[in-house]
Amino acid sequence: MNPLLSFWSGLPLRPRIAIIGATLAMFVAILALGRMASTPDMALLYSGLDPARSGEIVTALEGRGVTYSVQGQAIMVDAARRDSLRMELAAEGLPAPTGAGYELLDGLSGFGTTAQMFDAAWGRATEGELARTILANPAFRAARVHIARPVAQPFGAKQAATASVVVTSLAGSISQAEARALRHLVAAAIPGMTPETVEVIDSVGGLVPLEPATASQASAEQRAETIRANVERLLTARVGAGHAVVQVAIEMETRAEQLTERKIDPQGRVPVKTESVSKSGTNSGGTGAVTVASNLPDGTAQTGTSSQSSETNESVSYEVSETQRAVTHNPGDIRRMTVAVLVDGTRTTADDGTETWQPRSDAEMAALQDLVSAAAGINPDRGDVLTLKTLEFSAPPQDGTLVTAGDTPLLSGSLDVMTLVELGVLALVVALLGLFVLRPALAARQQNPLALPEGQPALDGEVTPPEPSTPDLIDITLDAETDPVARLRRLIEERQAESVEILRGWMESEPEKT
Repeated sequence: MNPLLSFWSGLPLRPRIAIIGATLAMFVAILALGRMASTPDMALLYSGLDPARSGEIVTALEGRGVTYSVQGQAIMVDAARRDSLRMELAAEGLPAPTGAGYELLDGLSGFGTTAQMFDAAWGRATEGELARTILANPAFRAARVHIARPVAQPFGAKQAATASVVVTSLAGSISQAEARALRHLVAAAIPGMTPETVEVIDSVGGLVPLEPATASQASAEQRAETIRANVERLLTARVGAGHAVVQVAIEMETRAEQLTERKIDPQGRVPVKTESVSKSGTNSGGTGAVTVASNLPDGTAQTGTSSQSSETNESVSYEVSETQRAVTHNPGDIRRMTVAVLVDGTRTTADDGTETWQPRSDAEMAALQDLVSAAAGINPDRGDVLTLKTLEFSAPPQDGTLVTAGDTPLLSGSLDVMTLVELGVLALVVALLGLFVLRPALAARQQNPLALPEGQPALDGEVTPPEPSTPDLIDITLDAETDPVARLRRLIEERQAESVEILRGWMESEPEKT
């Protein structure tokens, strides 16, 4: 203990302060590490709950003696118990649904309940159940549904019910497809309501306008996606994955249309009916005068000459060749389709490692065009267009070396963030100890204070030099000089700075009281 105290008293002021600071920092670091080691790793239990539901969760956690922390709208618990706590709280019905549903009807009794009260409770229950159904989708964090039912008037025009839906999406904003699904969900739950009378409001993006998309347009997107997938799968078998990009655009018929066409060919005659009529007759005439005898029945009178005639008429009916065609265009039929295909060329690597790109040959592009045309169902008479080009794609990034889970402790899971922080603090403490404790100690051992050997009388009977800090630090080689003055002069010449410090200490020290 005495050598340690002597060493401490021989140190200057600045190294003492440094050693004290390093020691305090070490103790603080050890306390911080102990606190971090005793603090469990916190994980998210619930987030985005309203204050009432959050209070219920906190009360349940306190009743179980679970350590938790509240950060804004998030409730954090021990990561090791998070899943079990969720199941335990769910068994108790926590967190409770944000809105009341059909359980509101359970409190209505048959006595004292009017029709207006039942209608109001039914409306609230419907709104709550719709909000619960929307929140069942993990993409939404919060939802509110408001339904406005018109009041029936005996002599007024009938009005349709309207609704509004306010949602908060976890993705930040909702898409048109999600808004369309919400409109159809609410409209299907309310009798007489149509999707056009439902407004969807995004808490971030505001009002989501009703898109003019129809069923035929949705069908066009589905057909285009199916054709694109078929063509891309066909090209992948030849050019490889990622070396072909296909885009398909389809125009659909949105109205019913019927076209009737009649075509007559005058050159194409076909006899369909032939009629023939023949007539014959005899004519007679006399040369004598007309008398009474010529009119007698016995015919004794003299007559003239007679003649016979015949006539034949033939009638042929022809039918002209005629073509009639009726074309009907129904909604949903393809009016026109365009297909654009971009194919990468071939890449070759030379012996020196340089890579060159070459476009594909015309024969190969012609074969690919025929395949794509057949796979997509291109119809030139309909006005379909197919564009197939070969261009250079940007070079893909080089794949790195796959690191497995057991290669490094960080990726394997043995080191987490808190472990890294603890290792960093320990490294800092070790560095501070080496810088402010070990370094001054080593420097003090190298600096040998000026002192006289033991048993040597002082130069002056009244003043004696200060005792050395420790006997181990005295490293003075005694020579054969017997004159103490000469030896002291030599030592002062060799150690001028230390001699000055010793003299200053003698001069500043107070004289002892006698």
